[in-house]
Amino acid sequence: MTDVPFVLADGISRRDAQRGQTLLQPTTFALRAGERVAITGPSGSGKSVFLRALALLDPLDAGRILWHGAPVERTAIPRYRRNVAYIRQRPALIDGSVEDNLRYPFELRAYRDVRFDRARAARLAVQAGRGEDFLGKRASELSGGEAQIAALIRVLQLAPEVLLLDEPTASLDPASSRAIEALVEAWFDAAPGAHASMWVSHDLEQAARMSERHLTMHAGVLAEASAPHGDTQPRVTADLPREPRQ
Repeated sequence: MTDVPFVLADGISRRDAQRGQTLLQPTTFALRAGERVAITGPSGSGKSVFLRALALLDPLDAGRILWHGAPVERTAIPRYRRNVAYIRQRPALIDGSVEDNLRYPFELRAYRDVRFDRARAARLAVQAGRGEDFLGKRASELSGGEAQIAALIRVLQLAPEVLLLDEPTASLDPASSRAIEALVEAWFDAAPGAHASMWVSHDLEQAARMSERHLTMHAGVLAEASAPHGDTQPRVTADLPREPRQ
């Protein structure tokens, strides 16, 4: 049995070439099966930059991402993004109903091996406190919270290994925020040994609810919080792969 991380960021960094600014200092970080991690820090500190780099949504200026111990080749990026899913603060929905949005991924080449399961999608909606009519609602008529729920269900139905949640409840009311949290908790609890999550939040109480490990970001430097869920002086984290267990 080995202890190979789901995702390893090996010395990754990001720069804004136009402004000559380093957005993410060289960072090594491992996310392992069963881990629930939160990142807090001031606006503009690099939290979203780091999550997008982990999701391979933006090009790296240095370093590499490993998935299950292997570098992610260009041809494997769609499969990687299917398993390491990025949830942003403001979801993008297509015209049509909620169900149309949930069916949309299955029209893409990366998901041709699976089929839309309407019953499962409806169960996920119920877990978020929505009724049986939710899938029939027009996307254009959804509240911000309902749109985020639809976007999260769209991802969860594809059975990702990892969720990278970039302030998904930042602009939502408390009830909608709890619905999002409930969906993520149910997904994690369904197979804790096969899932991992990273949640960016400005809310320290939410970070405590949704994680068991707390990191901070300051000026592009990722660090462990020196006290549980306390945004205090950080220490730089260097989480390298561990030696295989015998």
